[in-house]
Amino acid sequence: MELVDLQAALGQAEPSFRARQIYDAIYRRRVTDLTAISNLPKNLRARLAEEFPLGVPQVEQRYDSVDGTRRYLLRLSDGKTVETVWMPEGERSTICISSQIGCPVDCKFCLTALMGLERGLSAGEIVGQVLRIAAENNLAANPGRVNVVMMGQGEPLLNLPNVIKATRLLTDPAGIAIPTRRITLSTSGIIPKIEELGREPVRPKLAVSLNASTEEQRRELMPITRKYHLKDLIEACRAYPLRPWEKLTFEYVLLGGVNDTDADARRVVRLLARLNAKVNLIALNPGPGIPFETPGAARVASFQAIVKGSMPCFVRKPRGLDVYAACGQLKRMESKEKTHLGLGRGVASPSTNPMTHFTASRYMAWMSGRSHTSSRWPNVE
Repeated sequence: MELVDLQAALGQAEPSFRARQIYDAIYRRRVTDLTAISNLPKNLRARLAEEFPLGVPQVEQRYDSVDGTRRYLLRLSDGKTVETVWMPEGERSTICISSQIGCPVDCKFCLTALMGLERGLSAGEIVGQVLRIAAENNLAANPGRVNVVMMGQGEPLLNLPNVIKATRLLTDPAGIAIPTRRITLSTSGIIPKIEELGREPVRPKLAVSLNASTEEQRRELMPITRKYHLKDLIEACRAYPLRPWEKLTFEYVLLGGVNDTDADARRVVRLLARLNAKVNLIALNPGPGIPFETPGAARVASFQAIVKGSMPCFVRKPRGLDVYAACGQLKRMESKEKTHLGLGRGVASPSTNPMTHFTASRYMAWMSGRSHTSSRWPNVE
């Protein structure tokens, strides 16, 4: 709830300053039990607990990666579950949150697409993910060192009113106080909603999931392109009102032998010409049921070198591969599936989890070299 929502909910029965006391307790002091707000009368505390449950999601399961990443399965107040990921990086960290339960967009390289869509999340459920992860990992004291990326389950622009309301709550200096420039939204390219987002005074940074260099290629990989064509998407990006400190981010998942050729890289450069943009390359994070392969490091390096000649281009560091927490891997798994993948105990099991071997054999060596990447591995630049 925003402050105006609290004021309306309390009505005329309470003085107007009570709403601000409650808002401060929930969002700045991070109180999780309304009966513990000591500067409120006891009868009001009891009423709040009964009529306005906080609804901060509970941790159903946590999966710890060997690289420090934590993948959380969070249970919402209606019993539904959603996934959130925490990625520590030195003194800073990134929280990857979901905007929907499942996703309707059906990208062919993404595990979340296999779930379909159950429902959108409320603004409270979106913010609740941040509050829960902050509480679990002691992050409340330094909101300026926390990045929030709306890159978990769902297409944020198909839940835009709640995403915008959540952004206002997350950035309010009187509350959670995460700087606006530390919040990023990733979209598959819902063109009318990109235009609507650009009109919002308080909004996340925009990242566009590109993943192809031609219309035909993108239609195959991202069926949403049949409705929102690549040419029109690029035009919408050119018209998007960037703030003085802002660049557009284009994300590009590299699929071995599909969209990762030097010719693809040159076409990407031409597509993004005259845009104030940067590119994040993501070597495919594989998973069961995904019919593509991860390209080798040399192929990724060649692609990056071509794009980097014209605009900033980074290779995103893979995080949480061994617990299926990396980009495109978030999918609620059944017990039998988790056991098969070595996730049954909440930690990666090297003996049964195929991703543990994948991480060790390909990425650990890659990360130690890093000659073809930026000097650090950004989660989101």
